[in-house]
Amino acid sequence: MNEVERWSARATQELGIALPIDIAAILDLTKEVAHGVTRPAAPVAAYLLGLVQGSDPTQVGVAEATLRRLAAEWEPSE
Repeated sequence: MNEVERWSARATQELGIALPIDIAAILDLTKEVAHGVTRPAAPVAAYLLGLVQGSDPTQVGVAEATLRRLAAEWEPSE
Protein backbone atom coordinates (compact mmCIF):
# COMPACT_ATOMS: atom_id res chain seq x y z
CA MET A 1 0.00 0.00 0.00
CA ASN A 2 1.50 3.35 -1.05
CA GLU A 3 1.25 6.61 0.91
CA VAL A 4 -1.80 7.89 -0.99
CA GLU A 5 -3.64 4.64 -0.31
CA ARG A 6 -2.61 4.64 3.36
CA TRP A 7 -3.62 8.27 3.82
CA SER A 8 -6.92 7.76 1.99
CA ALA A 9 -7.74 4.70 4.09
CA ARG A 10 -7.07 6.64 7.28
CA ALA A 11 -9.00 9.72 6.07
CA THR A 12 -12.05 7.72 5.01
CA GLN A 13 -12.02 5.89 8.34
CA GLU A 14 -11.77 9.15 10.30
CA LEU A 15 -14.53 10.74 8.19
CA GLY A 16 -16.81 7.71 8.47
CA ILE A 17 -16.85 7.07 4.71
CA ALA A 18 -17.59 3.46 3.87
CA LEU A 19 -17.61 3.79 0.08
CA PRO A 20 -14.65 2.43 -1.88
CA ILE A 21 -12.44 5.05 -3.51
CA ASP A 22 -10.90 4.53 -6.95
CA ILE A 23 -7.69 6.44 -6.35
CA ALA A 24 -6.22 5.63 -9.76
CA ALA A 25 -9.29 7.03 -11.54
CA ILE A 26 -9.24 10.21 -9.46
CA LEU A 27 -5.54 10.76 -10.09
CA ASP A 28 -5.98 10.12 -13.80
CA LEU A 29 -8.90 12.54 -14.00
CA THR A 30 -7.05 15.28 -12.13
CA LYS A 31 -4.00 14.79 -14.37
CA GLU A 32 -6.15 15.28 -17.47
CA VAL A 33 -7.81 18.39 -16.04
CA ALA A 34 -4.50 19.84 -14.83
CA HIS A 35 -2.94 19.44 -18.27
CA GLY A 36 -6.04 20.27 -20.30
CA VAL A 37 -7.26 23.28 -18.35
CA THR A 38 -4.95 24.46 -15.56
CA ARG A 39 -3.43 22.87 -12.47
CA PRO A 40 -5.77 24.59 -9.97
CA ALA A 41 -8.76 23.11 -11.82
CA ALA A 42 -7.67 19.57 -10.90
CA PRO A 43 -8.79 19.60 -7.24
CA VAL A 44 -11.97 21.40 -8.28
CA ALA A 45 -12.74 18.55 -10.69
CA ALA A 46 -12.14 16.00 -7.93
CA TYR A 47 -14.44 17.95 -5.62
CA LEU A 48 -17.17 18.14 -8.27
CA LEU A 49 -16.90 14.39 -8.82
CA GLY A 50 -17.23 13.92 -5.06
CA LEU A 51 -20.38 16.03 -5.02
CA VAL A 52 -21.88 13.77 -7.68
CA GLN A 53 -20.82 10.69 -5.71
CA GLY A 54 -22.60 12.06 -2.66
CA SER A 55 -25.77 13.11 -4.43
CA ASP A 56 -26.24 10.30 -6.98
CA PRO A 57 -23.56 7.58 -7.03
CA THR A 58 -25.09 6.04 -10.15
CA GLN A 59 -24.00 9.11 -12.13
CA VAL A 60 -20.30 9.06 -11.20
CA GLY A 61 -19.27 7.45 -14.49
CA VAL A 62 -21.22 10.01 -16.50
CA ALA A 63 -19.79 12.87 -14.44
CA GLU A 64 -16.24 11.59 -14.81
CA ALA A 65 -16.66 11.27 -18.58
CA THR A 66 -18.12 14.77 -18.73
CA LEU A 67 -15.21 16.25 -16.79
CA ARG A 68 -12.70 14.45 -19.02
CA ARG A 69 -14.49 15.67 -22.15
CA LEU A 70 -14.56 19.24 -20.87
CA ALA A 71 -10.84 19.12 -20.10
CA ALA A 72 -10.03 17.69 -23.55
CA GLU A 73 -12.16 20.32 -25.32
CA TRP A 74 -11.05 23.26 -23.19
CA GLU A 75 -9.68 26.25 -25.06
CA PRO A 76 -7.85 28.75 -22.85
CA SER A 77 -8.95 32.34 -22.89
CA GLU A 78 -6.61 34.94 -24.31
